Amino acid sequence: MINIPKGTKDVLPKDAAKWRFIEDTARKTAADFNVKEIRTPVFEHTEVFARGVGDTTDIVNKEMYTFLDKGGRSITLKPEGTSAVVRSFIENGLYNETMPAKLFYITPCFRYERPQAGRLREFHQFGVEFFGSESADTDAEIILLAKTFLERVGIKELELRLNSIGCKSCRAEYNAALKAYLKEHEEGLCPLCRERMEKNPLRVLDCKDEGCKKITAGAPRILDYLCGDCRAHFEKVQSLLTACGVKYTVDPDIVRGLDYYTRTVFEFVSSAIGAQGTVCGGGRYDSLVESMGGPPTCGAGFGLGVERLLLLMENLGVAFPGERKAEVYFAPMGESAYAQAFRLVYELRRKGVAAETDHAGRSLKAQMKYADKIGAKNVIVLGESELESGEAEVKRMADGSKTKVKLEEIGEFF
Repeated sequence: MINIPKGTKDVLPKDAAKWRFIEDTARKTAADFNVKEIRTPVFEHTEVFARGVGDTTDIVNKEMYTFLDKGGRSITLKPEGTSAVVRSFIENGLYNETMPAKLFYITPCFRYERPQAGRLREFHQFGVEFFGSESADTDAEIILLAKTFLERVGIKELELRLNSIGCKSCRAEYNAALKAYLKEHEEGLCPLCRERMEKNPLRVLDCKDEGCKKITAGAPRILDYLCGDCRAHFEKVQSLLTACGVKYTVDPDIVRGLDYYTRTVFEFVSSAIGAQGTVCGGGRYDSLVESMGGPPTCGAGFGLGVERLLLLMENLGVAFPGERKAEVYFAPMGESAYAQAFRLVYELRRKGVAAETDHAGRSLKAQMKYADKIGAKNVIVLGESELESGEAEVKRMADGSKTKVKLEEIGEFF
């Protein structure tokens, strides 16, 4: 027997309805915020992610599925959605269209990391990206979109955490202060953070190593180094959220795990999925489009993993909509009756009615059990007498009540 690759998961029919509910809710919420869908390839040139995500991140250094294609080109399976959308935004000249450009995607992503609850090597991401607006209301709107979506799928108890990591100007001063502090405690840092300290000291704050966390607890805070414009921007984000009645906590430890973020960063956190508590994260990235070869264009967005969201919903006992059941099951007795049942099922399906009939030559008793097992709401038995009279009884399975219906009028009955 050939088994599924480690870190991947089949979505079986019993779970597919849950996925559709999340995806449909994501699309509905995006539409309510006037956000349009974009779809990008599953794989891209490796440079897209090396330049977009950043070469100091674990994703680029350790986790990407990268290979040479038959033409000798370096290709990478998409590890996250933003960089691919930025590539498409630039390549297709979307910056020439009306701004802001508001885009969303639901896409598979791939990272080679240790599988655990809610974290797989193939996972799916719902993400939103806004381009062309530097105002704080864009940041607030993205946060509100994420909050609205999470509430609509049934998650109420979430903590919103905010931070600002400044712009290139104020971050340069902060990086110098942070690097000086980390140098004093270099011996206590993990080997990876000693490397990060030289290339991108901000990334050390995102380390999960307990020794590093103890050291960074006393590190300088970026909020103390914000320039006037970044401070005003962050205060405006907070005031807009407050005006909308959204509670939040300013958390200076949030830096996010990707190099492209600037100014606002945020996370929605839950304790219901264990130590890996971040359900959704995002922020602003005003230099990403330009760094990938496009014109200077502001950007902001968020991403969330569908598998992690499903795990949270299940842990919280969120009620999912049930799978659609057959409205009617035809139980034929004999070849003539089967031909009639087959035709009627087809006619009803063309009208948008979920209908089913036997395909296994079952006895009437076995068909009734099957109809009950698939959750059919109504059953119609078709035999010689029904064909002769042109009438049949519709049995309502919920209460056993029966209604006589002419065969030629069944299409109008349902």
